[in-house]
Amino acid sequence: MRDLFVTGVIFSLIPFIFKRPWLGILLWSWIGYMNPHRLAWGFAFDFPFAMIVGIVTILAFMASKEKKEMVWTRETILLLIFIGWMFTTTFFAFNPQWAWFQWDKVWKIQLMIFLTALIINERYKLHWLVWVIALSLGFYGVKGGIFTILKGGVHRVQGPEGTFIGGNNEIALALVMVIPLIRYLHLQARYRLIRWGLAAAMVLTGIAAIGSQSRGGLVAMAAMGLFLWLNSRNKIMTGIYIAVAVGILSSVMPQEWYDRMGTIKTYEEDSSAQGRINAWHTAFNVAKDRITGGGFEMWIPATFRQYAPDPSNVRDVHSVYFEIMGEHGFIGFGLFMLLGLLAWIRAQQIIKRCKKDPDRKWASDLASMIQVSLIGYAAGGAFLGMGYFDLPYHLMIILVLAAKFSGVLQKSPQSATQTVDEPAGHPSARWNNRPAWQRKQ
Repeated sequence: MRDLFVTGVIFSLIPFIFKRPWLGILLWSWIGYMNPHRLAWGFAFDFPFAMIVGIVTILAFMASKEKKEMVWTRETILLLIFIGWMFTTTFFAFNPQWAWFQWDKVWKIQLMIFLTALIINERYKLHWLVWVIALSLGFYGVKGGIFTILKGGVHRVQGPEGTFIGGNNEIALALVMVIPLIRYLHLQARYRLIRWGLAAAMVLTGIAAIGSQSRGGLVAMAAMGLFLWLNSRNKIMTGIYIAVAVGILSSVMPQEWYDRMGTIKTYEEDSSAQGRINAWHTAFNVAKDRITGGGFEMWIPATFRQYAPDPSNVRDVHSVYFEIMGEHGFIGFGLFMLLGLLAWIRAQQIIKRCKKDPDRKWASDLASMIQVSLIGYAAGGAFLGMGYFDLPYHLMIILVLAAKFSGVLQKSPQSATQTVDEPAGHPSARWNNRPAWQRKQ
């Protein structure tokens, strides 16, 4: 029944994409982040829903009369260069078969990331995109939080099998990153029930991230929680939410969880931690020896025999930084780090320009929460190998779009109602002419 239900829902939504291509971005994001087909057990499990939706979205957009204008900024240009460099390094990969297989996944993801910048051309569409991402990952947060409470934290929270977020470490980082997006929606919500629902979702998602029993997730949660509180518009209320989550966790998590988290301080005695450090040394040695790095999926015994301090300890790298460094060399690592820096600077620019303007406060809130999300990614990513996960790249593009719709990309600051100069009958004009409470939803 699950297979039929998921298939029916997706294919019933596809016809709407032909009239409104931006709905294809939302549908693709839902499939990409929630992976509803991975919750089935039959034919839908491996069915290429994302590919079909992506193709339909591209065809619908090309056939539409919508203005086709890419938002070229320093972030999008650098991301394109980074993608080109990853393509180049794949030709020199240590493990060519699996490297090309990984590249096939990466370029498709990045194509849809760029299509997001091309197709999401109005503020309300961007707002819906944030809702879809938050609900898609928040589903596992709410579900995992309830599971952790009911089971007393004995079992690990896991993501859907065969996805970027399938393991406990991966789902932990994804949940940490989505909490700030839920907080942004909470700030924008005008109905009490929605606010309470989003507040509960934040608490449960935080509990689920800890319930994954991922040590990297705990580090990310601590960094994100502190930065979320510092950047929150209402520090008292945010502090209450954090305190509630901590209180629930302290009452339900078993001693085994505390023992596992305690190994962060005694990593010298932990074989898993030592294996990661060995892989990090391997990544550095490969990057030092080869300008193109080792290419995607270079973490094979032959690589460790040549470059590792301990050739017999073959493990995955478990770090976005050393993953990028080892697979794409110092050039790829530099491009990756510069992308994060430019995204941070863009967020700061939006906050500075918009935080005192009531009509553009939404952009300041969104940029601030994306900064919190990126802090979680930066902290947790030090111990988790998710260098190609969709979300951080999507967040960079969302920042660019927020800058566009709030007028920050223009030479002179303008209010959100002035950023789109369209005829009165145009959909964006209708949006901007709505009452303020509706425009903020």
